[in-house]
Amino acid sequence: QVRLAESGGGSVRFGGSARLSCAISGDTWNNNCMGWFRQTPGKAREGVASIVADRGSTYYHTSVKGRFTISVDNAKRTLYLQMDSLKPEDTAMYFCATDRSRLVCGSPAPSLFKNWGRGTQVTVSS
Repeated sequence: QVRLAESGGGSVRFGGSARLSCAISGDTWNNNCMGWFRQTPGKAREGVASIVADRGSTYYHTSVKGRFTISVDNAKRTLYLQMDSLKPEDTAMYFCATDRSRLVCGSPAPSLFKNWGRGTQVTVSS
């Protein structure tokens, strides 16, 4: 069983930065792919970024490329999302998720990830 807990959300001004953390506990072998997703009311959850934990290869949604950076500290068992140059359209509930399969990292679809955190809200004001 894998448990995920996000932190680091809050209110940020346009152009500001924030770093989200996701503490991972439980079975380590179930977390080969790790990702961040976001969702706003009335919209489908979308993949923001993903990383293959033991290889470091990453994927980014086009809307966040060059602004967001995903990373993982395997020793601390923590996944991060550094968010820079934030825009109001980045406002959403952000979720971390993991799955055993590395293949789901290529273009992360929420339905393919097994383990989920409860989310942390990020609000960007203009």
